[in-house]
Amino acid sequence: MIKKTTCAFVMAAAAAMTGTAATADGHGEITVAYFLEWPMPMMAAKASGAYDEALGMKVNWVSFETGTAMSAAMASGDVQIALSQGVPPFVVATSGGQDLQIVDVAVSYSDNDNCVVHSDLEIDKDSASELAGKKVAVPLGTAAHYGFLRQMDHFGVDLASLSIVDMPPPEGANALGQKAVDFACGYGGGLTSMREHGNVLLTGPEKEELGILVFDVTSAPADYIAENGDVVAKFLKVTADANAEWAANPNDELLSIIANEAGMDLDAAKGAIATMKFPTIEEQLSAGWFGGNAAPFLKGVADVFVEAGSIDSALDSYEDAINTGPLEAAKDM
Repeated sequence: MIKKTTCAFVMAAAAAMTGTAATADGHGEITVAYFLEWPMPMMAAKASGAYDEALGMKVNWVSFETGTAMSAAMASGDVQIALSQGVPPFVVATSGGQDLQIVDVAVSYSDNDNCVVHSDLEIDKDSASELAGKKVAVPLGTAAHYGFLRQMDHFGVDLASLSIVDMPPPEGANALGQKAVDFACGYGGGLTSMREHGNVLLTGPEKEELGILVFDVTSAPADYIAENGDVVAKFLKVTADANAEWAANPNDELLSIIANEAGMDLDAAKGAIATMKFPTIEEQLSAGWFGGNAAPFLKGVADVFVEAGSIDSALDSYEDAINTGPLEAAKDM
């Protein structure tokens, strides 16, 4: 059993979370964090009220710009479930002692999270060593941050030589456009905007070959899951049904609903969702994900962050940071 850090801050955060979650339940409501400019099938279910109907309560949706902000909101008790939180921010939170758990794979993607170099520099994967000494915008503690670290390691670029600025993807895109930074890393709509000013160093498949996986999870405080497992299971079931509907019939009518909920135009949403994969419940429970690969991957991400000095230490194992109970229950619904 993993020994969780029990500093006063974490205990206070847990107490605050428990109290707020209980209040939310008492009023028949739950608050879920999600991303705008991140088109996913579940947004059609969000629009139709399918979550409210299945859970028998009002679901309040709050958009966030980063997964680190989602962690903070769950620590304070303002949010009970985070949908599509990046693995790196989840790892940062749990490594620091926050008692969060993964309950499903929200989306797997590799082309939708990347680093873009300004076209004026004319730097590509064959000349990436020239990035040494440059200025880069990175949303620290996110999936894009992890990908950035792995790519710089692959290309042999010394992190100490770089001027790294912490920026959410939309701000990073603006900075790149204004040449305030030489390259920028991000995801979603921010990455789409970045590409207007430059080129990616590695394609999604090229990153996957290097073992740079990119996926988001649905996460929640462990206490909330323990006390409300049925709610979480029903929530995951609605998500899975929405994914199945999209997989069976990915039409423009459905996409227009998803795009509207994501705050995107149809073409942008179509381009983004084309690079996304939504594993079924059965796939998630297999050895490819929670049945084998997931926990070691979390450990790998944590170790990279320790080496980079982004976190002080990693857990010995991340097995306890994954809870397949609700997903198993959802499979039988």
